[in-house]
Amino acid sequence: MRVYISIDMEGVAGIATMDQVVRGGHGYPRSQRLMTGEANAAIEGAFEAGAESVTVNDSHGTMDNLLHEELDPRARLVFGSPKLDCMAEGVSAEHDVAMFLGYHAAAGSPGVLAHTYSSHFYEVRLNGKLVSEAEINALQAAVVGVPIGLLTGDDVICGVAEKAFPGVRTVAVKEARGHTAADSLSPSEATRLIREASARVVTEAADLAPLTLPGTLDLEIDMPSTPAAELGMSIPGVRRIADKTLAATFGTPRELLGCIQVCYHLAADAMISRMALYGRR
Repeated sequence: MRVYISIDMEGVAGIATMDQVVRGGHGYPRSQRLMTGEANAAIEGAFEAGAESVTVNDSHGTMDNLLHEELDPRARLVFGSPKLDCMAEGVSAEHDVAMFLGYHAAAGSPGVLAHTYSSHFYEVRLNGKLVSEAEINALQAAVVGVPIGLLTGDDVICGVAEKAFPGVRTVAVKEARGHTAADSLSPSEATRLIREASARVVTEAADLAPLTLPGTLDLEIDMPSTPAAELGMSIPGVRRIADKTLAATFGTPRELLGCIQVCYHLAADAMISRMALYGRR
C-alpha cells in the first residue's frame, strides 16, 4: 500500500488569519509547526495500518513550509516551486490512495481563507460551477487512477469533498466563522482524529475508486483587474469573455492546471504593479 499526501496550510487546525499563512507573518512559524503536526499524524496512521511508503507534497504557497527535521523520517517529501503539477506533484500510478490535508474552500464561497490557487482570483469555475483546489487536484490524481481517501480542513470544504469524492472520509478540524475566523479543535484533538482517519483509509483503500474524468474541461477565471485579463489573452487558446474573465477549454487536467498556474502569476504581477501606484503620495 503506497500513500500520497498533498498538504496545504489554510485548513489546518488553529489557523484562520492571513498573518498565519504568509511567510514573514508573526504567526507563520507556529503555523509551520501545526502543519507539520497534521502531516505527521496522517503519516503515522498510514504506517500503523500497513502502508509500505508515504509521499508528502508540500502544497502551500512557496511549497517549502513543512519543518523537515520534525517530519516523520519514514516519509518522502516533495517541496519547492514551481512544480509542473503544483499541489498534485508526485502523485503517480504507483500510489493506491491520496489524502488531501489542510485544504480550504473555493474562491467565491464561504470558508476559512477560501480561495482557488490565487487569492487574487475572484472565482474559478469548471464546467460552469465553482471549483476548489481539491476538485482540480483530484482530477490530476484520477488521470493516474488514484482515488481520494481522506480530506481534512474546515466544515465547508469537507462538505464539498463528501459530495465530490465517492467514499471519502473527512475530518473537519474547524468550523468557518468568516473568511479569517474559525471555531477550531485543539491541535492535539485534530491530529488524533487525522491519525485515526488515515489508518482507516489505508485499510479501506481497495474499496475506493478514482473520479471519473469529465469529457470536457471548460475553465473560467475571474481575474483581479482588466490589465490582468488582457495579459491572459496572450496564453494560446485563452479568450476573454468579459472585462475581467478569461475562458478556455482543455483536454487534460494537466493542461487545465498549467493555465491556472500561468494566470496565477499574471494576476499577482498585475496586483503588485497596481499596489506600487497606490502607495504614491
